[in-house]
Formats: sequence, structure tokens, C-alpha cells
Amino acid sequence: MKIVQVEQYGPVENLQLKEVPDLTPNEDQVLINVAGSGVNPIDWKVLSGAMQQYIPLPLPYTPGVEVSGTVAAVGKQVSDFAVGDEVFGFIAIVGGYATQALATADRLAHRPATLSLQEAGGVPAAALTAWQALHEHAMLEAGQKVLIHGGAGGVGSFAVQLAKLAGAQVIATSSAKNHDYLRSLGADQVIDYTSVKFEDWVAGVDAVIDLVGGETQARSWSVIRQGGVLVSPVSQPDAGKAREYGVIGKNFATRSDGRQLAEIAALFAAGKLRLEAELVPLSKVIDAVKRSLAGHARGKIVLDVSR
Repeated sequence: MKIVQVEQYGPVENLQLKEVPDLTPNEDQVLINVAGSGVNPIDWKVLSGAMQQYIPLPLPYTPGVEVSGTVAAVGKQVSDFAVGDEVFGFIAIVGGYATQALATADRLAHRPATLSLQEAGGVPAAALTAWQALHEHAMLEAGQKVLIHGGAGGVGSFAVQLAKLAGAQVIATSSAKNHDYLRSLGADQVIDYTSVKFEDWVAGVDAVIDLVGGETQARSWSVIRQGGVLVSPVSQPDAGKAREYGVIGKNFATRSDGRQLAEIAALFAAGKLRLEAELVPLSKVIDAVKRSLAGHARGKIVLDVSR
């Protein structure tokens, strides 16, 4: 099998494509012949070494948290999937940039037919992050108003769609080139963060989904109503600022959840969710991760492992 390995933390150029023996599933695991593997910010954050304190990994390791593909083998305790099933899932914090990957069955769901087998690899981590931010942490309800920072990115584009499906009024920030895209996803209002201050145009929102962090997060407190919530998977909100503005601040790590992913798959199958994905050959992994690292990509970058 082919894998991308990291032998030492550092720059993107430390990603190396190698040949290693095939994998074998344990009793509770599913072996997947990978078709697509999404590229996510956590991949290059771990690669840089910045996450060692929180995510200690033995070296070498293989990046990649999400995959799609075909089941090649199952362990004795697996009953939900069979050889030949097409699946996708948030498999773990590592292991996805490869032609084979292992995951426990509870992390997987059947691929929706509305996505190609490769494209489906760009859904699980981003869609689950958006789902959990909105429904578990913001507790978004119909009729509420939500501001989504970084709306055109992988998580943001799903957050816009899921918030609209929940019946919320959706405001998103992005550069001007992505405004039509975000409106097509259901955004009611789009703000060009490069030319205006969003706080001059927004007030009294029930929730902010912060996918940017830093100064953007710091400027967001004033636009939230008292009793509202700021949710960020990117960084821990300032507890002092939360108290000052009478707002709840939440930071969370995305949880792999096959049942939630099956609900997301059903939304795709019903035509209620869509994905814009750029497929990049596995052999061009360094270019793909550099694109993600540079930011401002629309939708998801997905490694096409078949190439």
C-alpha cells in the first residue's frame, strides 16, 4: 500500500510518499480501500509540531483524519458493514493519507450516492464539526440569528447549509469572491471581511460560529445578544470577555460519530446538502496541504488516492 509518512515534525515538505505492507483489521475494525481523503487544518497543525503537547504521536505517522472508500475486510466483531460497502468516516486523528485505512465501525457511515466515492472523503470531519457546533454547542433553534465566520471554507460551507436547514437566519463572512457561492448555500447576508468591519453591520445575533479565531473572535463579543453563545472549534474563547458581555463561550474538539454522519449522509441523499470539492492526486500531497495552509480555499481539498 502507499502512504504519506511524517518522520519528523516541521514544514510541509516533510510529507513523504512511501510503500509499506498492507494493513490487517483487528476484530472491531473495518479495513477500507481509500478513494478520497480530505485535507484539514488539523493535518498541518499536527505536522508543524504545534500540537505535540495535546496530541502526542509516535513517529513516523500518517496524517489524515477522514476518508471514503470501499470496505476490503472486516473484523469478527463487525456486523454493520460488509466487504464491498462504500463508506466514509472521521477515522481518527491520523491514518487517512493512504491507499488503505482502518477504523472502528462506529466511526463510519454508508456513502451517499449523490457524492462520488472520492468526494465523500471531504465530508466527515468538516460536516461533523459544523453539526456539533450548531446543534450540540450553540443549540441553534429555528428563527434564531447566527453569524458564521469563515463561511466559504470546509466547515463553514456546511455550517451555512445546516443552519439554514435548521430554520435560522444565516449571516456569513467571507471575501467578495465567495459571496455568490454562500448565497447559493443559503446565506441570508454575506459580509466582505476584507472591506468592512462585520461589527458595523451585525448586532444581536443568538450565536457566533467562529472558524477563524484571533482578532475575528475578539471582535465578535459585541455582536452577540446577552445570553447568546460564541462557539469555536479553533480556539478557547476568553472567559473574561464572555462574562463582560453576558455571553457563553465554548471551545470543542470534534467527535467522530457514525450515527450523526449517517444523518448527514441522508441529507446529501435528499439533495439538502452539497459539497464543493477540489480533487488533488495523492502524489501532489505537498501541494494540497500547502493550499490548505494558505487558507481561503472554497469548500474542501480532497486527496484522490486513486491517482
